[in-house]
Amino acid sequence: MVDKKKDRDDENFHYIVRIGNKDLNGERSVRLALADIRGIGDRLAEVVSNNLKLDGSKRLGDLDDDQIDRLKKYVESKQYEGVPEWMLNHRYDEITGATQNLISTDLETQITDDINYMKKIKSYKGIRHEKGKKVRGQRTKSNGRKGLSVGVQRKKEGQ
Repeated sequence: MVDKKKDRDDENFHYIVRIGNKDLNGERSVRLALADIRGIGDRLAEVVSNNLKLDGSKRLGDLDDDQIDRLKKYVESKQYEGVPEWMLNHRYDEITGATQNLISTDLETQITDDINYMKKIKSYKGIRHEKGKKVRGQRTKSNGRKGLSVGVQRKKEGQ
């Protein structure tokens, strides 16, 4: 159990830590707080904390300023040293060919750009995106009927 009174007395405790344009709760563990950032999951958060030699179970607010700065620079750098390529979320960029891990608004912008590129070149996935249909081979006959009238409609009496 965490002693809240002890935290209030500790002037070095950071209740809010800003990484990647997101305010992270300093009372959560390093691993779970990093996983709150869009583009970083549980596994990648664990690998990042291990690469920086931080205790993943330690609370984020207990880290000193130097450790927080190192963590912030590493996460926002897009190029993660010592992380397997398959763990990163943007592999083999169309233009540069680089493999990166994008976070927060960079990730959202890149996803939008990728979808617009698929629409522009009229690929199968781009056409499906334009029509608002399922893109990844899911069933469409009996599932995903949002907005349509589904089932049998009975005639009103008197018609």
